[in-house]
Amino acid sequence: MSDRYAAIDCGTNALRLLIAEVAGGVVHDVVREMRTVRLGEGVDATGSFSPAALVRTFDACDEYARLMREYPVRNVRFVATSAARDVVNREQFVSGVRVRLGVEPEVISGDEEAKLSFRGAVAGLSDIRMPVLIADIGGGSTEFVFGDAAGVRASISTPIGCVRMSERSLHSDPPTREEIEAACAHIRRALADVPHVVPVGEARQFIGVAGTVTTIVAMALDLPGYDPRVIHGATITRSQVEQVTDALLAMNHRQRAALPFMHPGRVDVIGGGALVLRESMVVLGIDSVTASETDLLDGIVCTLSLMDE
Repeated sequence: MSDRYAAIDCGTNALRLLIAEVAGGVVHDVVREMRTVRLGEGVDATGSFSPAALVRTFDACDEYARLMREYPVRNVRFVATSAARDVVNREQFVSGVRVRLGVEPEVISGDEEAKLSFRGAVAGLSDIRMPVLIADIGGGSTEFVFGDAAGVRASISTPIGCVRMSERSLHSDPPTREEIEAACAHIRRALADVPHVVPVGEARQFIGVAGTVTTIVAMALDLPGYDPRVIHGATITRSQVEQVTDALLAMNHRQRAALPFMHPGRVDVIGGGALVLRESMVVLGIDSVTASETDLLDGIVCTLSLMDE
């Protein structure tokens, strides 16, 4: 008989839920949801969560609580990543989550985030060429994780993400050449330490997880809608990433929103995320990227099931 678990990931841009059953070490989705709550909106400038961002986040928590009552789970883990690490009003966020979900949110480190993302990505893909380099592009940070069948061997968290880069640099619609160049310069500075920590050159495959990468792959493949079955495991070249990035940055808000595969919560920040992916591939000398639909949430569910064994 399978066991059902819930994992919640609270990032800078989105609050995501996975309710899944684990049987024989394999994760089977029951519910997978995402709500764009923009918890990290303005945090880069103010150092605190705004009242409006907390309301959006708590509303999503209420919805997820209802789903977990509908699909009862054996255990639940709530992790908060980049946005919640350094804010001055973190306790307000923590207590609000606790009241609604009955669980203490864990503000995890970049290293823990990297390990969970690696476990989730590797568990969901077949025919992986080890060792691999995984990039998890979030709203406020990007984790680079190097590992093999034995697990994570090296990782680094960098302060670049789709929300952070969009808020910091891409103010026009569409962004100007000067804004794009400023964003690229910031990204390159943040990437400078990556090759000194992570043995990029040893990786046989580059895997990208989270919505920035999967959306870019959907656009490169010219999909008529967002289809995770087609996106998962698909590989595109650096040239394709560059073409998609240029196209996205040339569009205005209305044009991006009209793309059939574009999630409404990514319309404002996909340009910043695309720049992070493109510049990462250029700076690190990577020729292609494989998209994974499984990620940190799947890693959390895996760890919960192992704890019960």
